[in-house]
Amino acid sequence: MEKFVVEGEVQLCGQVTISGAKNASLPIMAATLLCSGVSVIHDVPKLRDIKVMQDILTLLGAKIVREGNTLIIDTTSVNHMEVPEHLMREMRASVFLMGPLLGRFRKVRLSYPGGCTIGPRPINLHIKALEKIGTTIKESFGFIIAEAAELAGGEIHFDFPSVGATENAMMAAALAKGTTIIRNAAREPEIVDLQNFLNRMGAKISGAGTDTIRIDGVPKLTATEHTVIPDRIEAGTYLVAGAMTRGDVVVDNIIPEFLFSVTDKLQEIGVQIEIGSRYIRVKPGDLRGVDIKTLPHPGFPTDLQAPILSLLTVAKGTSIITETIFENRFKHVDELTRMGAKIKVEGRTAIIRGVPKLTGAIVAAPDLRAGAALVIAALAAEGISEIEHIYHIDRGYDGLERKLQALGARIVRQNCD
Repeated sequence: MEKFVVEGEVQLCGQVTISGAKNASLPIMAATLLCSGVSVIHDVPKLRDIKVMQDILTLLGAKIVREGNTLIIDTTSVNHMEVPEHLMREMRASVFLMGPLLGRFRKVRLSYPGGCTIGPRPINLHIKALEKIGTTIKESFGFIIAEAAELAGGEIHFDFPSVGATENAMMAAALAKGTTIIRNAAREPEIVDLQNFLNRMGAKISGAGTDTIRIDGVPKLTATEHTVIPDRIEAGTYLVAGAMTRGDVVVDNIIPEFLFSVTDKLQEIGVQIEIGSRYIRVKPGDLRGVDIKTLPHPGFPTDLQAPILSLLTVAKGTSIITETIFENRFKHVDELTRMGAKIKVEGRTAIIRGVPKLTGAIVAAPDLRAGAALVIAALAAEGISEIEHIYHIDRGYDGLERKLQALGARIVRQNCD
């Protein structure tokens, strides 16, 4: 087990380059299963979740080579349709394998996925979507067995714009006969990136980024080459870290329009923002409380709720954050309270009363984004903090301590005693 040791009260200054998006890389890696051949994926971050997906693809028969930030994935020898249970339980994104395995082999067997415990994330929307295009799904002894004699186009309407279910349906429908229409589809940029990858493979998909996606099935897909979009959640995390430490930070290699909901809130909080074609810069300002509600894209992202809550603990006045996506996403509140924050949680709402400063403490990361929030708090806190359970953080941030050190942070990784 490892931990971060952070000496606080250091202003972050400098430039940080953002890695490829985890939430785009995982479904794209899964999508390589839709065909036989060698796909080359650039800007894939080095993360624990990526390694788990690599392990799953390898056990299914794929051959994978990493060269720097590029993955070369050869799916020629893939012939297994069952995902090992222990790997499914490590990562929720493993559910993405249902769509491509069904598309290619018309059969898949897997257990329920794991991941961060941030609230119920049932896969019923995935199942409903796949059933609409001709899949028969049975659940037995904790396993899901999905089969389709033939996949056929259909009408899919989601009760909620689920990102994962939208992506799973896109991948399966790419090889279905006829046309599939997905309504109330999720609109996240990572879905657009998946559409672009699938279309490079020969799929005929349009509408990603809107609430209606059309997939005209094709008989065959071929391997291709693709560069993953930058990680907007990583970018937002460094923007908040710069603001929290009253620093001057340039976040580079990003697509700024993906973060407008975040930069708008940061400006409302009092942070000075400069937006370029491929960068965003934050500079110090007088922080004040605001109200925030998490929403599906293009609303404020739930994955940045925990980091910005840390920032609001030292903003003047009272802030209110309402979490509408996941019901258990305030697990970091107890840890921030150890650091002197004044926060009260009522159901899906957190009421934050700003304090002049936080103080160092020993805390534990309860999940990925909450872990990042605790690191951000520690960077600004008086004294030394220790953040334990950082394996959660390693699931979603490529070289977090290295990038922070380059900005002047005093943070080191150590083995726990």
